[in-house]
Amino acid sequence: MKDEAKEITQNSKSSFYYAFSLLEPEKREAMNAVYAFCRTTDDIVDETSEPDDIKYEKLRKWRIEFEKGLRGRSDYPLLNKLNQIISRFNIPIEPFFELIEGMEMDLQKKSYLSFDDLVQYCYRVASTVGLMCIEIFGYKNNSTKDYAVNLGIALQLTNIIRDVGKDIENDRIYLPKYDLDKFNYSIEDLKTKKYNDRFIQLMDYESKRAEFYFEKADNSLDFEDKPRMFPARAMQHIYERLLKKIRKANYDVFNNNIKVSSTEKIALSLGTWIKYNLVY
Repeated sequence: MKDEAKEITQNSKSSFYYAFSLLEPEKREAMNAVYAFCRTTDDIVDETSEPDDIKYEKLRKWRIEFEKGLRGRSDYPLLNKLNQIISRFNIPIEPFFELIEGMEMDLQKKSYLSFDDLVQYCYRVASTVGLMCIEIFGYKNNSTKDYAVNLGIALQLTNIIRDVGKDIENDRIYLPKYDLDKFNYSIEDLKTKKYNDRFIQLMDYESKRAEFYFEKADNSLDFEDKPRMFPARAMQHIYERLLKKIRKANYDVFNNNIKVSSTEKIALSLGTWIKYNLVY
C-alpha cells in the first residue's frame, strides 16, 4: 500500500526532508504526516493558477476534511493518519488550524503595511509547523516552544528575502510598506526588480531582522533539549547558510538563484546529528 505522506515528503527534497531524515522510524513517520499536511495545505494556495475564490473554497473544504480526520472520518487517508499521529504524540490541534489561517492570509492580503503585520503571517505559516514538530521530537522545557516560534519567524523571513523576485511576479509583496518607505524603495522599483543601493540597504535591514530571530531562537533553547531538537537545529543551520549566501551575493536575488545544494543540506544535517547524538 502506497504511503502518501512519505511520498510527498520524499518528492519535496526540501530542507525539511533532509533535516528529519535521520530520526528514528516512528518519529520520521510522524514527521512525514505533518509535513505532508503542511505541504498539501500550502499547495492549495501556491501551486495552481486558479482564481483566489476557488482556492479559498478548496482551503475551506480542506479545513472541513481535517476536522473530519480528527474523528478518523475524512475522505483523505492522509488526514485520518495524521489524527493518529496527533493522538500518539499529543500534538495540540490549534497550530494546524492557524496554519490554514496563514494560507488564507495569502489569499486575503497581497502586501503588508508593518513588520508587526508580517510577524503574524510568519507565525501562522512557519512557527505553527515548529510547534507541531517539537511535540514529535520531545522536550522537557517550556522555553522550547519559544524556540519553535522564533525559529519559524527566522526561517520565513529568510524565505521572504530569497523569494522577493518570485513573489512580486505573483503580485505578492511581503516586505513591509513601512520598510520600503524607510529606504525610499518604491513598489514600482520592486515590480521592475530594480537592483540598486537602496534595495541592498533594504535587504540588509531585513536580513538583520532574520538574524535577530535566529539569535532569539538560540537563546530560547535550553541546553537539555538541544539533542532532541537536532532536526530543527539542522533546519536552522541550512537557513543560516542560505542567508549567508544571499549576503555574499550582495542581496542580488533578482539575478541569482541562491540556494543551499542537496549536498550541503545532507552535510549540515548529518553534522548536526553527529554533534547532538555523539558529542552531547
